[in-house]
Amino acid sequence: MTHDDPDHALSEDELSIIEFQSPGRFKIDNPESPSALSDEWSAAPFTLGVSTGAQAFSDMGEVRQHALALIQQVGRSLIIYTPDLEPWLYNHSSIQRACSQFLLAHPRNRLRVLVGDSARAVKEGHRLVTLSRRLTSNFHVRKTHPDYPLNASSFLVADGCGMLIRPNAEQYSGHALYRDPGRASQQLRLFDAAWDRSLTDPDMRSFLI
Repeated sequence: MTHDDPDHALSEDELSIIEFQSPGRFKIDNPESPSALSDEWSAAPFTLGVSTGAQAFSDMGEVRQHALALIQQVGRSLIIYTPDLEPWLYNHSSIQRACSQFLLAHPRNRLRVLVGDSARAVKEGHRLVTLSRRLTSNFHVRKTHPDYPLNASSFLVADGCGMLIRPNAEQYSGHALYRDPGRASQQLRLFDAAWDRSLTDPDMRSFLI
């Protein structure tokens, strides 16, 4: 009986001389797990309406900390301008929770988001868009008018006195202000002018159906 016989069982001695060569190690680029995406962020240790001076930042973690601190402490009005709803910053459970708590704290609390291009959010889904669907009375998302675009920055203004701004939305660097009504009001006026000319986003409506 030869080893070509399918009914032949190899002995332990025969198995021991068979050499196995691994084809190597492979990297699998799976998306992050839901638990990784929902890890809690920590807020920057500054107080809205109290802390003075500009807090400069230059990396992604610092941007997140200041954004979360401002949103967690806002009490009346929050505006956000973002080119594309920046998922790395705004599509996170910590931000969604802070926005939800703010909006539910009082029926007159208001959140307005002005976005340049919502295509990515529509395609991939976004926590703030989902939240705006649930809280339609005081959370509004609109698209900038093509004839009245804002500059290339990304910013938020909290209660007309605190602000986070990145002059170039493609970079992390910028600064946060926790008590500067003058500069925050200037940014708010720019936002309001663009908001008055903004459009209902058809892509956003299709996402919300």
